[in-house]
Amino acid sequence: MAESLEKLSEMMAAKPVAAAKPVYEQKLDKQGRAYATGKRKNAVARVWIKPGSGKILVNDRAVEVYFARPVLRMLLNQPFLVTNRVNQYDVVCTVVGGGLSGQAGAVRHGISKALTGFEPALRPALKSGGFLTRDSRVVERKKFGRAKARRSYQFSKR
Repeated sequence: MAESLEKLSEMMAAKPVAAAKPVYEQKLDKQGRAYATGKRKNAVARVWIKPGSGKILVNDRAVEVYFARPVLRMLLNQPFLVTNRVNQYDVVCTVVGGGLSGQAGAVRHGISKALTGFEPALRPALKSGGFLTRDSRVVERKKFGRAKARRSYQFSKR
């Protein structure tokens, strides 16, 4: 009993060890690419990035063709702008489900996650920008007896 009390007092006297920061490591496949899955609304994007000239292919089409609206293309480039990596990585991705806006958000989420897989030091910048968090908002389902999710049919007293 006395021995356990002595050991306990020694442990109490010892300085507490600070929790070590988690160390993230680079995750690459055999071709030297980083892979990640991005999601937004009902869209799912599979994204591969590798060092290159900044070419982005979405479903085997150029990004200018697939995402014709400039706002959607700007959305895809945000992770690169925040990390100062514009035109340094080639992106190949496949997207299914949802509409164009959801697909662009899914590709952005996937690019952000793949960047952290390629360069773990970029994680704090992307995390503070909110690019690594999956936006979980989805469309509310339609309820019976209603016109839409919350909209009622027009009331008529007649």
